[in-house]
Amino acid sequence: MRRADRLFSLIQVLRRQRRPVTAEAIAQELETSKRTIYRDIATLMGQRVPIRGEAGIGYVLERGYDMPPMMLTADEIEAAVLGAQMVIATGDPALALAAKDLVAKIAEAVPERLRPFVLEPAGRVPPRYQEAADTIDMAMVRDAIRGGRKVRLDYRDEQGRPSERIVWPVAVGYLQTVRLVIAWCELREDFRSFRTDRVAGADLLETRFPARPSVLFAKWRARQMEEAR
Repeated sequence: MRRADRLFSLIQVLRRQRRPVTAEAIAQELETSKRTIYRDIATLMGQRVPIRGEAGIGYVLERGYDMPPMMLTADEIEAAVLGAQMVIATGDPALALAAKDLVAKIAEAVPERLRPFVLEPAGRVPPRYQEAADTIDMAMVRDAIRGGRKVRLDYRDEQGRPSERIVWPVAVGYLQTVRLVIAWCELREDFRSFRTDRVAGADLLETRFPARPSVLFAKWRARQMEEAR
């Protein structure tokens, strides 16, 4: 690995971590020696990259540090394009269009030598096979999650039985054939998953629910993992 690439990768390692990372851990990931990492960190600090820490404890990259835009590796481009393909295949129309725009922007922004990784990626995702169309505005659902706002649903279950629910949406599950709104249901006083093709009507309420969506999602995920054991 060229030294310039290693310095960039070192910053990326620190960037993705919230806790101090030891030189040993960085050296293992970058497949080099601790001594090299110490030298590289000293070089970066000399270039005014805001790295805090010391040998034996770990290093942290302070928030707010901006790197030049679109300095992507070939693998990062492949990952971004593959992720965009998945969104195009399984996402709702608004997100699918956004994913196509993202790929186009990446293709325009990266250097010419990296453009084939965007336009001719090694990874491919098959076309979508969604069985039924959404009967709820997915952009509204995403707005509710971002804003922590309650949603009123007119919902029909598997047997077509109607019910009215007030839910606290925390995530959207994009599966291969259906999509799900994962939410806390006030009626059931528990987490429930609602198929987006079984919603007869929906309203975004002004009322905010009392917990952050990320906290509720973590609780839902912990429940799923516990039930899977």
